[in-house]
Amino acid sequence: MSSCIASLRAYEVLDSRGRPTVEAEVTLSSGITARASVPSGASTGRHEAVELRDGDAARYSGRGVLRAIANVEGEISAALRGLDATERALIDATLRSLDGTPNCSRLGGNAILAASVATARAAALAQDVPLWQHLGGDQSSVLPRPMINALSGGLHAEHSVDLQDYLAIPVAATTFPEAIEHVARVLAALADELRARGRTLLRADEGGFAADLGNRDGLELLVAAIERAGFAPGDEIAIGLDVAASHLVAEGGYRLAADNETVTADVWSERLIAWTQDFPIVSIEDPFGEDDWAPWPRLTAALESRVQIIGDDLLCTQLDRLEQAISTDAANAVLVKANQVGTLSDALAVGARAREANWRVIVSARSGETEDDWLADLAIAAGPGQLKVGSLTQSERLAKYNRLLRISATRADGGALARWGSA
Repeated sequence: MSSCIASLRAYEVLDSRGRPTVEAEVTLSSGITARASVPSGASTGRHEAVELRDGDAARYSGRGVLRAIANVEGEISAALRGLDATERALIDATLRSLDGTPNCSRLGGNAILAASVATARAAALAQDVPLWQHLGGDQSSVLPRPMINALSGGLHAEHSVDLQDYLAIPVAATTFPEAIEHVARVLAALADELRARGRTLLRADEGGFAADLGNRDGLELLVAAIERAGFAPGDEIAIGLDVAASHLVAEGGYRLAADNETVTADVWSERLIAWTQDFPIVSIEDPFGEDDWAPWPRLTAALESRVQIIGDDLLCTQLDRLEQAISTDAANAVLVKANQVGTLSDALAVGARAREANWRVIVSARSGETEDDWLADLAIAAGPGQLKVGSLTQSERLAKYNRLLRISATRADGGALARWGSA
């Protein structure tokens, strides 16, 4: 069969931090070859799939991935050789079974995901369809609404501000190109606001501005930029927050260094609620720590349907943790990061289960990305939903946005987006 896997190779390439990551190359019996490289996170959850690193301090400070490369070219290649690449469920089940651990720790989540994506891309080429269609079928047609990084803090910006991301969300845009253009205007206005206030224009890992600010100051600054760009805050451009609260956990609650205080979960929850009343916040990600389950349902209930409460570190794209969150009403949206779970099939299964529960699905990049664009296709296949990639700068971010802009240009609807608020 021409779509059977003939061979796998792997390479050690660099991510956007200049750190090693895995790229896999799959060749089919027809001669079709496809490659895929995988990202790495800085703000990582304790429950996500394990990246296999070499641990050799003399080389890349222990971050090399030669062991993962060897696993792709050894065990993984041997197990997949001869299988039909178009049978994605079988390919991914074989990868998970071969590893044999719940967190991909034996072969490495980086090795497994690289093989999963490269095989899917080869299959799409063999079928002469785009990757998103191979992953999601013909029904996957609505493009994801972007949530675009404007200001950065936390582990992405050396804690210049406690909250990890302040995001601009183009809620009124009806097509993907329009959404990108709207946020581009906001980001230009934000740069002007920062200059006017004598602030730095330095960029963080995901391209957002990394100015030293108080936590509330970031909200005020972003609203000013939205207005300066000529948009109505809330009606046309709304705000999303990624608190990444697992990295704020301290004795007694949550440590807010930018505000020089430590607050309990209840006090922090009340502050977040107050901010949603004072600012056009429609999305809050990881408001509490990854194992601090108790306050999540209370905040979700308090904000009802007005704000999407996203589980990232809480859920780590793990189906069992998603089920727990659904049963306890701990959130109403899930962040899907394929490298948290290991294979494309696992990532899509989490998205599908979330939609069954009427939750929203946000496909996300990582802070250590590559210039590969497969994530854009995954976001279409997992939709209708949202996409969180970073800011409108740096090639590893732009690769995903540009992929979706090209797809939009081929659509009769110009890259239509689902109505904001639809699950």
